[in-house]
Amino acid sequence: MSDSAAIEIKGVTKSFSNGWLGKKQVISNLDFQIRDNEVFGYLGGNGAGKTTTFKLMLDLIRPDKGEIRFWGRSAKDRQARALVGYLPEQPYFYSYLTGAEALGFYASLFDMTGQERKKRVHALLDLVGLAHARNTQLRKYSRGMLQRIGIAQALVNDPKLLILDEPMSGLDPMGRKSMRDIILSCRDQGKTIIFSSHIISDVEMICDRAGILANGEITQIIAMDDAVSSNDDTIREITCHGGTLDLSGIEGQIDGQKNVKHLVRGNRHIISTADKKTADMIMETIRTQGLELVSFSQARKSMEEIYLKSTGQDTKPVAVEQE
Repeated sequence: MSDSAAIEIKGVTKSFSNGWLGKKQVISNLDFQIRDNEVFGYLGGNGAGKTTTFKLMLDLIRPDKGEIRFWGRSAKDRQARALVGYLPEQPYFYSYLTGAEALGFYASLFDMTGQERKKRVHALLDLVGLAHARNTQLRKYSRGMLQRIGIAQALVNDPKLLILDEPMSGLDPMGRKSMRDIILSCRDQGKTIIFSSHIISDVEMICDRAGILANGEITQIIAMDDAVSSNDDTIREITCHGGTLDLSGIEGQIDGQKNVKHLVRGNRHIISTADKKTADMIMETIRTQGLELVSFSQARKSMEEIYLKSTGQDTKPVAVEQE
């Protein structure tokens, strides 16, 4: 294993007792790495094994086989776990405490002087945007405010690694934006963040990479910068104008699906195809028919499309039909 990776999960498998039915395997031969100082999204549906993975990383449960390491140290090592901050999916707080008192309590669990705790609590409340509510009891906090207190408690020990389980679950759009901003500010401070989610747009907006988990296995790891693929199923969109465009000699079939979508808006033509050879033929046709080319672009594949395809939920071929 490499000491340069923030997290290395190698061959991890975990099963739980399923009563008289025997054992049910929840995690199966999990194997991936997370780089230092990256935001890694962990995508998967309910029951996919996201929370189980986090509990294995935190040594709250032990794998049947395999190994997990933080910066080269075993996750079983107390010193390795001291590098970690964790926000569970449904954190529990003492509701009669104020925001400042709650964070002060969590800070007291670490080796800090009274002055250090006070300074740390003040900084964290500023970071998560709750300085104005420092003396308000948590029972009066909104769902979004409680999530921010949750991430603040995960940061009390100034960890190198943040593990966040569904941090944006149940938040309104403004709350999700606030949480995204906090995660990005943590990355700017040099921290490594892994968070689970089923909100694909949030993962796409802030992650460097994302792993898709289905049935306890990583089916694909996607780099956000590589979402525009060079594969033949990438959509090419061509726009031109200037008259009538005749594509009758081009529009054919690929695997039984029409491979060209041709929209006309006034004197503007917008043509889409998922076939590179067809795109080249369209460009040549535009030139020979004397129309003016306005633009040519490769459309960004949606994370939703990639996710559904990777988890086997999208069994139909992606077709581009002519209008």
